[in-house]
Amino acid sequence: MHLFHYHLVTSRVREVEARYIGKLGFDLIARHGRIGEDLTSYEAGLSWTELDAMGFKLRLSELELGAVNVVVQPGQWPLPRVDHLGLALDDDEFEGALARADEADLRVQEHGGRRTFVSTNAGYRLELHPPRDWIDELLEESHRLSLSELHLKADDPEAKASASARTSRSVTRSSASCQAGRRAGRSCTPSSSCERGRAGAGAGRAVALRDRRRDRGEEAVR
Repeated sequence: MHLFHYHLVTSRVREVEARYIGKLGFDLIARHGRIGEDLTSYEAGLSWTELDAMGFKLRLSELELGAVNVVVQPGQWPLPRVDHLGLALDDDEFEGALARADEADLRVQEHGGRRTFVSTNAGYRLELHPPRDWIDELLEESHRLSLSELHLKADDPEAKASASARTSRSVTRSSASCQAGRRAGRSCTPSSSCERGRAGAGAGRAVALRDRRRDRGEEAVR
């Protein structure tokens, strides 16, 4: 099992995207959205000014560094909130996770056999992936950057940490270590404890982009 992805929702998408690129060294993989009624995606190279002039409406901005994939989605909260975390599982782990989620009466949402979500009752969901070519190639870059843990700030840290731990044990059969800070309101922000290598320029960006666009296209119209 590998934690490789988190999905943020914020009203400050452009600022958050710029911070990940300029401060943290992430690569912009694509901006997914629509022009009129047509779904479309644009890789790095077009400015926001050019996209605005085209009438592009953003649904998701996708960023990547090493074995970490981050998606930022427009929403109403200035402080980014976590919508879901992405886990890569092997076939046996995936089938076992779904069976245990069902036994634990956790809500499971399947989207076309490509993306499966499990509710945690802790304010975010888990996105479970069986083996996928683009994820396998992403994980091969773990020497550059990988996620070992996430720290989430929550309005009710003890309750959310307890729910998260129960879900983790139910779905992954692993013990969960969750450190939650106290914060007023319902905001949730991640930070990572990572193993970081040198960030090469755009390495692996072309990996299975068609499959990735299909996944994110489905996510954008959710």
